[in-house]
Amino acid sequence: MTNTNQSVHFLRNPARDASTEMDAVYTNPAGLTYLTDGFHLSLSNQSAFQTRTITSTFAPFAANGGSATKTYEGVTNSPIIPSFQIAYKKDAWVISGEFAVVGGGGKATFNQGLPSFESQVSLIPIALRNFGIPTTTYSMDCSMEGSSYIFGLQLNGSYQFSDAFSGAIGLRVNKLTNGYKGSLTNIQINPQHPQLNPSGNMTSAPIFFTNAGLTTYAAATTDKQIDCTQSGWGFSPIVSLDYHLSRLNLSAKYEFKSSIEVENNTVVDYNNMYPDGAKTANDIPAFLSVGAAYDISGKWTVSGGYHHFFDSDANMANDKQQYINGGINEYLFGSEYDINDKFLVSAGVQFTNTGVTDDYQSDMNYSLDSYSIGLGGAMNINSNLRLNVGYFFTIYSDWTKISDNYNGTTVSGTDVYGRTNNVFGIGLDYKF
Repeated sequence: MTNTNQSVHFLRNPARDASTEMDAVYTNPAGLTYLTDGFHLSLSNQSAFQTRTITSTFAPFAANGGSATKTYEGVTNSPIIPSFQIAYKKDAWVISGEFAVVGGGGKATFNQGLPSFESQVSLIPIALRNFGIPTTTYSMDCSMEGSSYIFGLQLNGSYQFSDAFSGAIGLRVNKLTNGYKGSLTNIQINPQHPQLNPSGNMTSAPIFFTNAGLTTYAAATTDKQIDCTQSGWGFSPIVSLDYHLSRLNLSAKYEFKSSIEVENNTVVDYNNMYPDGAKTANDIPAFLSVGAAYDISGKWTVSGGYHHFFDSDANMANDKQQYINGGINEYLFGSEYDINDKFLVSAGVQFTNTGVTDDYQSDMNYSLDSYSIGLGGAMNINSNLRLNVGYFFTIYSDWTKISDNYNGTTVSGTDVYGRTNNVFGIGLDYKF
């Protein structure tokens, strides 16, 4: 995932693609030529709180709690997501830079594991009944934690060719780190067996299968763990153009694809999911943005933008890019109003269409269409210092995936994927 919320300015109005303020270091580097001469600095912190919810219906789940429908929730709390942007302008030239979390930015913890894990365990009672051993119940302890961070360090050079036209080129260095930790332990079953478990009480699955001489089943039900981190580097060249005429400002920016391979550093790995030392494609897709801003009255500005992420052309693990129809499209609209010389209020909306297909979605990684609303404001503390605050939330469309071969079990099942997102931010802009 590519983060476009790289400063608090975005939270209070997402349609920032034609910005000529400090957040233009990311959104519109060519627009920085309209800053005043001198040093400019912007510091931001965002606090993101997210949930990922998978509601799964699979008949064998009823043997664990009585219901065929189970809910798995992953929680992400990231109270500190810092970023800074700096620029120096002299006449027609601007040199600028940024450090930000340009992708990912959080850790999701599923304390009840994932349906793809439990669905395999849920088949044990069925298998035992097929052996003529009455079994009705299973239980287990399962958890899964996934994290992803892409840290970006960006440098731009901007030049104003005329009063109306500016351009910029830049380069961002991307450091990507993924992490996976999971466990599946303490699998218990209640087989009614006259010699091995005459009481029919819950008993350890691996011990029962070992005593029954079913060593393959015993091995499959022993405690399992995953502990793997992935890391890699990549580079994103960036070009930006800005056209300014009276009250209208137009912009365009293109970020080239960053080709990245991540390498596994695996401590524990059951079922050979993440072989130590193996490399996997994890490209950051190319990104096109265009924007417009119009100053209606000197106090009131309206803005709009369009984003396209070329996900289908980015290499992903297991070639998942083939299950994306073109890539992500986003449409953004916003407005800002200067109440007086001291206070400004702003708001905006972003509509996101992911373009993914059913085959792309899984409980380990899924993408949902959404719309987001951002609002907030700014206060000029003095002529050189501005405080920005913002709140941004996202409403996602649930995705229902029906499978005749649920997680490779040959039994039908359904997953409904959902998500929530709330982000708060505060930041300072300062001119030296």
